[in-house]
Amino acid sequence: MTVADRAAAGFRQRYGTEPAGRWAAPGRVNLIGEHTDYNDGFVLPFALPLRTVVAAAPGPDGRWTVWSELDDEPVEFGAAEADEPGGVDGWAAYVAGVVWALRAAGHDVPGARLAVASDVPVGSGLSSSAAIESAVLAALVDLGGLDLPAQAWPRLAQRAENDYVGAPTGIMDQSAVIRGRAGHALFLDCRTEEVEQIPFDLDAAGLAVLVIDSRAPHRHADGEYAARRRSCERAAATLGVTALRDVDVADLDAALARLDDDETRRRVRHVVTENQRVLDTVALLRAGRVRDTGPLLTASHASMRDDFEITVPEIDTAVEAALSAGAYGARMTGGGFGGCVLALVDAEAADPVAAAVTEAYAKRGFTAPGTLTVLPADGVTRLG
Repeated sequence: MTVADRAAAGFRQRYGTEPAGRWAAPGRVNLIGEHTDYNDGFVLPFALPLRTVVAAAPGPDGRWTVWSELDDEPVEFGAAEADEPGGVDGWAAYVAGVVWALRAAGHDVPGARLAVASDVPVGSGLSSSAAIESAVLAALVDLGGLDLPAQAWPRLAQRAENDYVGAPTGIMDQSAVIRGRAGHALFLDCRTEEVEQIPFDLDAAGLAVLVIDSRAPHRHADGEYAARRRSCERAAATLGVTALRDVDVADLDAALARLDDDETRRRVRHVVTENQRVLDTVALLRAGRVRDTGPLLTASHASMRDDFEITVPEIDTAVEAALSAGAYGARMTGGGFGGCVLALVDAEAADPVAAAVTEAYAKRGFTAPGTLTVLPADGVTRLG
């Protein structure tokens, strides 16, 4: 049974009637550009074929009921809970956050009954939260006939996560999930929020991206993430720039010489060189040179490992094993301290590379990784 069928079946079982429609939103991976988003920099994510589907229909005015296949007990809330950040907690907070963000923006949000099913794994760094937010947003916009242009959706979904749920994500996740396009990566300027669809037709090139779920427990991720962000903000203030995006790679050595400690210099070097790697990757993809992006992916990982210090042994083992097995490039993707690795591989080599990573894990005594071969997919859509 497909994820869309599971959502519809869950709706019928829970509410005893047919849904008015089904809305799907994908997970995402970031091809390159890590920890550049909050530095006003550049990122290059793409949407995954893994999807979260929301089956929905109008419900009582001012009330929302949501059921998930991951938790059989439905959650019901009204305007009072939706209008107060923290009024709904747990996984349903992502749904209530969308209602809150829409209402805060002045929209008359219809009451609704919703059922959620998902193939996007939770906690793996593939943006399961942005997927549920975006699918719920699409459903409520359609059910209510709301006047909300698509270009405004990512910011609204981000507000739901930042201000209602309390998770300090950037705009990248929601942008990729909502605006992704099959066969393309989304080049996003995090300062201006301008986007460009960059051709990334892996299938035509005989390539694929192997996504490796490291299964590594996230170690101190929240505190370390916040520490990296503070370090970047302090460095920008010392250098007299609005954000590290304003330091050109040609001026990097001079900028580093103005900083007092080696740790801060390493953090800055990662952000500045990572922004340049994104721009270089975009240039190669525009030229149709997909395989040639591999060394940039690998260089990005080395920078995250050595300068930003956000990798863990499982992640580094996966990257090293993938490269040894013939991947063109490999890197950690996501905020770090766990999560996923992506490897650019020949399509027919995906299974052997995955096997090599699994074998390397076994030799190190790690929990076996999860692996998935993906191509860029479409963003949020109504399925009917």
